[in-house]
Amino acid sequence: MEKIEKEVDVVVIGAGITGLVTTFTLMQKGLKVLLLEKKDQVGGQLHTIYDEGFVFESGPNTGVVSNMEVVQLFKALEDECTLEIARKESKVRLIWKKGAFHPLPAGHKAAIATPLFTWSDKIRILFEPFRCKGRDPLESIASLTRRRLGKSYLDYAVDPFISGIYAGDPEKLITRFAMPKLYRLDAEYGSFVRGAIKRRPILLAEKQQGISKEVFSVKGGFASLVVALSAKVTSDNMRLSLGEQLQITPAGKEWLINLGTTNELIHAKHVISTVPAYAMPSLFPFLAAEQLAPIVSLRYAPVIQVGVGMKDGKNVPQAFGGLIPGVEKERVLGILFNSSCYAGRAPENGASLSFFVGGMKHPELLDLRDDELKDLVVDSLHRMLGYPVGTEPDKLHVFRHKWAIPQYEADSESRLEAISHLQRTYPGLILGGSIRDGIGLADRIKQAFCMAQEVADSSVSPMM
Repeated sequence: MEKIEKEVDVVVIGAGITGLVTTFTLMQKGLKVLLLEKKDQVGGQLHTIYDEGFVFESGPNTGVVSNMEVVQLFKALEDECTLEIARKESKVRLIWKKGAFHPLPAGHKAAIATPLFTWSDKIRILFEPFRCKGRDPLESIASLTRRRLGKSYLDYAVDPFISGIYAGDPEKLITRFAMPKLYRLDAEYGSFVRGAIKRRPILLAEKQQGISKEVFSVKGGFASLVVALSAKVTSDNMRLSLGEQLQITPAGKEWLINLGTTNELIHAKHVISTVPAYAMPSLFPFLAAEQLAPIVSLRYAPVIQVGVGMKDGKNVPQAFGGLIPGVEKERVLGILFNSSCYAGRAPENGASLSFFVGGMKHPELLDLRDDELKDLVVDSLHRMLGYPVGTEPDKLHVFRHKWAIPQYEADSESRLEAISHLQRTYPGLILGGSIRDGIGLADRIKQAFCMAQEVADSSVSPMM
């Protein structure tokens, strides 16, 4: 059968949130784009489940309005998709210690009063502004925290916080890559407190632009965002269900993309990959194993998310969620109180919850059977949330993610160098996605805007 040839400016690989936003942004800039996805649906890990009035996310539950790109995206989609800021009550984070949840303190006064930290560390917190800057560019989050704030602060504030973001180990996550803003406060200002004070004018200016640092979701769940972006991209500009037959080959100043199943051969000036590290070898067979080795070495935290619906939600606190420190030796990483954060996530007087299990510290828990996970949830409902013994979930959905969250560890520097080298070696190739630039929804949206702008800039002919 004769190949059907098609010419485009850009091919985007991967129809997760990064790929969708990149394609949408490129189209807004007037470029001809084709979005390719091996699965039969778009959205990546963003999927919303609706079950008799309960709403559950199978992947990310929240984002943060931490950059202008998030504001711009939702402004562009405002007729099809509504940004939903979490309720004020959700600013409260609870930390589990010795059989009870305690609010994570906000500010020095609360930090002194909390039972979460030792007295020696409370004193240490007071003197944090007077400590020396760090000198190690590969210092771990755990090391930085112990140095500036003490071990109990690491155990009962940072460790559970990192579990909530990365499902990772703060001893192995490198601050400069995993928490770059925290790293800059130490490296540039020599203090978290002094840095926060000096950055107040910057934060005020950002707030006036709409950058609020507020936690957000989308009205009706993140599926609404996926649907809105898909409608903008349209089926003419995407190909789904490509499986593993997608072949990409550099050919001089252009790229050839053989779609296999659709008998199409695409000619493109640019290729943007948003796929995870482990998918790259099959996607780019022309690259030698040693070229990709620093990238595919990226580790991913395995995570199980259990969506739980309770028709009686009176025991669920008005808070963002409860995080469980590793030192407490529990099998649950944390519980997100979805219906306390957003309206319409559960029937009246009910509650929608997400339980998280596994992570880098307990990858073996990914092998738990569904009935074992239910037992774990029931135990947590009883011991942690105070439901009567024998209470069971009214709804329960299990979402297993073997490759959930990238871990920005000590190999991050070599990975970023390898990415830059490949992009220089193969003009027109951009390697994006969560292999770099952050793992949060706001990070993905910002990167998408930046990649689209990079291609648009390179596509403009210089003036004669």
